[in-house]
Amino acid sequence: MAIIVHHLENSRSQRVLWLLEELGLPYTVTRYERDRKTMLAPPELRKIHPLGKSPVIEHQGRIIAETATIIEYLIALAKGGPLGPPEDSDGALRWRYFLDYAEGSLMPPMLLALVIGKMGPFGWPARSFVTKFAMTHIDYVEAELSQRAWFAGPEFTAADIMMSFPLEAARARLKLDGKRPTIIDWLTRIHARPAYQAALAKGGPYAYA
Repeated sequence: MAIIVHHLENSRSQRVLWLLEELGLPYTVTRYERDRKTMLAPPELRKIHPLGKSPVIEHQGRIIAETATIIEYLIALAKGGPLGPPEDSDGALRWRYFLDYAEGSLMPPMLLALVIGKMGPFGWPARSFVTKFAMTHIDYVEAELSQRAWFAGPEFTAADIMMSFPLEAARARLKLDGKRPTIIDWLTRIHARPAYQAALAKGGPYAYA
């Protein structure tokens, strides 16, 4: 049975499409557009999952949410392979760490930057604090990528897919071009992957590509 991806435009679910293309697993896409005034997900997504969020996948009667959980589920479905945890213990630990770090630590300051940016003059008092907070994470990621080609080690893995959305958001919201060359190089390399481009073709326009 093919996997159904409930895909919200310009969202974390782009990573799920990309992973499926990398793994070569069959899937179909049900696409949702954001409300043009609020930029929130449409109410139709609540019919799939009570929280009304994306990504959500359906497979063999299961409704699965949360990007990291979906990634681990799909990796297991594909019997591991090169996108799963590296065989060495340090690489495996980094793989697990960056799966958690992407949403647990890196994404919150990116969301704060988005909210502050939409507040106009009312957000100015907090802007410098939020930017400094976010850039602490960006500096950390820049240093990590300067030590190895990919987040878990010398080879591309699902950890890189997981890290893509917050770093794409960071480039857009914090204007990183030229300031963090290692991150920009990494983004250039992931965007050049055939599976990434195939996911864009199936998922529709994506503001962060």
